[in-house]
Amino acid sequence: MSELTVIDGATVVTMDPDRTEHSVGHVVVEGSRIRSVSAGRYAPTGEDVALIDGTGCVLTPGLVNTHHHLYQWATRGYAVDATLFEWLTALYPVWGAIDERVVGQAAAAGVGRLALSGCTTVMDHHYVFPRNGGDVLGAEIAAAGDVGVRFFATRGSMDLGRSDGGLPPDHVVESIDQILGATAAAIDAHHDASPDAMVRVGVAPCSPFSVTTDLLREAARLARDRGVRLHTHLAETLDEDDFCRERFGQAPIDYMESLGWLGPDVWFAHGIHFDDNAIGTLARTGTGVAHCPSSNARLGAGVCRTRDLLDAGAPVGLGVDGAASNEATSLLEEARHAVLFARALGGPTALGVRQALEAATLGGARLLGWADQIGSVEAGKQADLCVWRMDTLVHAGIADPVAGLVLGAPPPLDLVLVAGRAVVRDNHLVRVEESALARGAAEASERLRHPAPVG
Repeated sequence: MSELTVIDGATVVTMDPDRTEHSVGHVVVEGSRIRSVSAGRYAPTGEDVALIDGTGCVLTPGLVNTHHHLYQWATRGYAVDATLFEWLTALYPVWGAIDERVVGQAAAAGVGRLALSGCTTVMDHHYVFPRNGGDVLGAEIAAAGDVGVRFFATRGSMDLGRSDGGLPPDHVVESIDQILGATAAAIDAHHDASPDAMVRVGVAPCSPFSVTTDLLREAARLARDRGVRLHTHLAETLDEDDFCRERFGQAPIDYMESLGWLGPDVWFAHGIHFDDNAIGTLARTGTGVAHCPSSNARLGAGVCRTRDLLDAGAPVGLGVDGAASNEATSLLEEARHAVLFARALGGPTALGVRQALEAATLGGARLLGWADQIGSVEAGKQADLCVWRMDTLVHAGIADPVAGLVLGAPPPLDLVLVAGRAVVRDNHLVRVEESALARGAAEASERLRHPAPVG
């Protein structure tokens, strides 16, 4: 029989269908799953348990990140005052030198930081595959496994280089045949559709201005054939809108719909510049949006219409985005910024603190097609849990602990469990040494700033 762990005496925010909250409650974990969630203190039953005192804490579902680029941890601090296209133009030549060692080191640091912000499921969109770079996708999957988080890897791609009218330099693009073959191989090697999966894989061409129409069409066909999900950037900037209208004669959402890129198995990153018609289309088709407020603000791209998307019924989750456009890399901070930016535009009722926390948990799980297993604290679901300490100086005495969690400074984490196993304890990583991650990140950054001469 699996050992029982009981987290007792915490405020429990479940995100279950009734959005139940217990001001004092307890959660019983058996193995990798939640056995029960109840109000009040735990009453011993005679079973052997590992009892964790949650007094003064808030227990929530683990946070779910729905858009990221882990390799960018090695290029933080570049082009800090640039627009998106200026930023990409400055960084593509640097990213062209990444390899599996750099990506592994960057990913380990990035995943570690995400875990320390309460993130238990990390989605990554990796689309830069330099020639002779090695197995960069495998490197980040291994890094996530070392830290101990659940991982959704998407095999990205670019086949529209600068010489063909795209944005990326030619040396970082691949042919369609290379892309489709490598994507199918990644699904075969890493995708686990089982209920206990720790790694899943999706199909993710980069963006309309870096891939061809043929690639988008064939990628959608491959994903549906293999039963995996589809992801790409869309409606991030007005420049992208102009590009789609000039090149394809359509708005971005209409272009993607013409290629079979809408449906409940699809989610788009950013979605800032969707008009009313596009929002209605997203809701009608069940297509999701990964809202990345900090990155969007850092690049001056705009603010996603989160309230309108939710009112229409479109699925919404939160994403940190790459560390080179969001150096803080904190998923909890994204919930705070989602609230603040929505209210700055739409007033004090534009987005509630519980709606933001839902987007960071159950909403994200829905985007990844994982809501049957993660995203809420319910009996039978995976024990992906965060225990936030709310009785320190910065939070003690706050009337609404959820408001404290979302609007206040990030609280320390007493415990983070993924599949019932500790990943963070006492605000430190458990399974990896943080100083080693920092050394690796510094080495990766140095290698990209001063690459070794060729030959």
